[in-house]
Amino acid sequence: MTVWPRGGCSRALTEIVLVTCEHGGNGVPPAFRRLFKKNPAVLDTHRGWDKGALILARELSSTLGPLFFSETTRLLVDLNRSLHHRKLFSEFTADCDKDTRRRILEEFYYPYRRNLETAIARAVTGNGRVIHLSIHSFAPELDGITRNADIGLLYDPARHAEFEFCATLQAGLQLATGLKVRRNYPYLGTADGLTTHLRRRYRENNYLGIEIEINQRHVRPKSADWAAFRKPVIAAVAAVAKRNLPSIACTRHGF
Repeated sequence: MTVWPRGGCSRALTEIVLVTCEHGGNGVPPAFRRLFKKNPAVLDTHRGWDKGALILARELSSTLGPLFFSETTRLLVDLNRSLHHRKLFSEFTADCDKDTRRRILEEFYYPYRRNLETAIARAVTGNGRVIHLSIHSFAPELDGITRNADIGLLYDPARHAEFEFCATLQAGLQLATGLKVRRNYPYLGTADGLTTHLRRRYRENNYLGIEIEINQRHVRPKSADWAAFRKPVIAAVAAVAKRNLPSIACTRHGF
């Protein structure tokens, strides 16, 4: 699904922040529920979705720019994986017949990626610039090892603009929150993913792809602590984004 902000300005299509959330929910379309009948509980785990990510993505979008998101479980098809990746389909869908897998791609994977890529292509026409913020969350523990960060910023260190963006954001977040913010942790920003794919298509002057990962131990629905966690994060991200793209202020307010 795509949500575009109201209003606009003459520069809105050439300098813009796009917010995405590829793993925003654990929904299963009715036609595919049979695939999860033997293990429906897996949908509520981190394997099924990135808990808390869509809430943060919506709030960032309300401040910065358009939101692209999915609330369909990644166990159907992972929108953040390339077509060749071995985990594009999970064990619940990998053994489906060819027609079923093609239908899943045509209904969920291709439209999501195509809509986002169209928006980016339109924005960079005429040497425009896009900051793409892809919002995710990670499990506090993996294979018995506790993840040693509250927030992770994933990027390509070979791209100077992304390096500077994340170094500045790391400093701002740590100053504002006192939380532990690490770069290219708990995953590498150059691993297979949507931002990595898009970097191959666009020069660093035109496209910045930043993944923001939040530790799920902070995600407690209806908790004041969870709301208090998000507020300074949004403010810090917005401050750095606006420093990089001054015109987004006019994009948001319709001047």
